[in-house]
Amino acid sequence: MDNAIEESLQIFADRAGDPADLIYARLFAVRPDLEPLFVGDRTGAARGEMLSVVFETLMDMASGGEARRHMIAAEVVNHDQLGVPAEVFADFFDLVAAAVRETLGPDWTPAMAEAWGEMLGRTRSLSLAG
Repeated sequence: MDNAIEESLQIFADRAGDPADLIYARLFAVRPDLEPLFVGDRTGAARGEMLSVVFETLMDMASGGEARRHMIAAEVVNHDQLGVPAEVFADFFDLVAAAVRETLGPDWTPAMAEAWGEMLGRTRSLSLAG
């Protein structure tokens, strides 16, 4: 895969700073039933750590790495035990992509759209593989 994912994430990081509030606000807007799962995360540390793992996973997969694909399988099981269906886990990656795309605005390129589309297909497949 080319550098389109890495490039978009770098621009996103430069513009958004800490994106946890932005991304979790989007999650809770579409899935308010998940917000109570974070009641103990008063400082946002758990959300930040989870999001960090998502970005590391995306970067690893974008560079052709295989280690993080196993993380997805393990986390789908962990989240299922919390009552979070695999579809919701997969949807989270879509929320991240939407936040990146909207933050980049006119700097979102066709190459980025294609790379993200492929990446989201892979993350969805891995999430729903069961």
